Amino acid sequence: MNGHTDHEAGTDRGPLSGLRVLDLATLFAGPLAATMLGDFGAEVVKVEHPAKPDPSRGHGPSKDGIGLWWKLLGRNKRTITLDLSRPGGRATLLRLAATADVIIENFRPGTLEKWDLGWEELSAANPRLVLARVTAFGQFGPYAHRPGFGTLAEAMSGFAAITGEPDSPPTLPPFGLADSIAGLATAYAVLAALRARDTSDRGQMIDMAIIEPILTVLGPQPLWYDQLGHVQPRTGNRSANNAPRNTYRTADGSWVAVSTSAQSIAERLMRLVGRPELIEEPWFATGADRARHADVLDEAVGTWIARHSRAEVLDAFEKAEAAVAPIQDVRDVMEDPQYAALDTLTTVADPELGPLRMQNVLFRLSATPGAIRWAGRPHGADTNAVLTELGLSDTEITTLRSEGAL
Repeated sequence: MNGHTDHEAGTDRGPLSGLRVLDLATLFAGPLAATMLGDFGAEVVKVEHPAKPDPSRGHGPSKDGIGLWWKLLGRNKRTITLDLSRPGGRATLLRLAATADVIIENFRPGTLEKWDLGWEELSAANPRLVLARVTAFGQFGPYAHRPGFGTLAEAMSGFAAITGEPDSPPTLPPFGLADSIAGLATAYAVLAALRARDTSDRGQMIDMAIIEPILTVLGPQPLWYDQLGHVQPRTGNRSANNAPRNTYRTADGSWVAVSTSAQSIAERLMRLVGRPELIEEPWFATGADRARHADVLDEAVGTWIARHSRAEVLDAFEKAEAAVAPIQDVRDVMEDPQYAALDTLTTVADPELGPLRMQNVLFRLSATPGAIRWAGRPHGADTNAVLTELGLSDTEITTLRSEGAL
């Protein structure tokens, strides 16, 4: 353990301690942003519909009827229920908003306004409030009112078009890539808006479109097209910028990934695989020129790797100071010594399922570390406690329940 996680509730005050976040969002991008804020000390209150919980609770495998993805996404969040479309639910949310620093929501544009809970009403209840609105396409424009998910962003952005083998169909990622990138970007946007509030004393609205952050991650493609008319093709594991860069099968049936983004590493690799004469080729001097001769280089590297076991390959590459990594599945990841040293996959005590191994907080801060205080809690588990802290009496809470607002 190197001090960046503490699973005892309340024993670690992170750098965002004192901030209150209301997570009204569902599924992945918005809730992930709230998780990241909670990991570093923010008090996150997850607000779910009384009859329709966040669908992420039912996504993927479950154990004893309890969704495992939710244990990760719901960590460090207190959970309450509110039906925002009912008068009692609306009034209660406005009371909560008056105590909050941040609200994160991902309803389709116009939905909060339909319930009289738009920016006008929320900022009137709390002028210092930051409202992060996370949608597929943004709050305006021709697609704004369409339903959308991260998959559509992966398709629209150009990601799928460049992913896969040249003669194969465009390939979508088998996980929530665009949502996760948007979650990271939303957490960053919230912190930027809170920093601005330090000087203006006023909150503001964040318009986060899931189709946008993935474009930044895709790099200079628009610039290349704008200036050169260049359209990046699908190249499988190969790169147009350097070679050899691929996955290679070892003698014992494992796979390794090799990259040579630096010229010195490319040269070391050729010496390692017994082909030093290739270094003298005029085309070997730049990554782009090497990429145009990828067939020759892949044959040289692949033939050598195919004669050695994975352990032998990794050992030889390390001694040669060449860049290599095993192609690991989750079983390997759980046992990897570097991840173990970093405590990247840490153990969290959970009252429902017992010890859980999950990803730790995103980075290590030397002075004010983050912490996983608890894993995702049952639907509505903290409703009474949160509303009592808000000042509602038992009678008021009972009335809200009888009205179906809780």
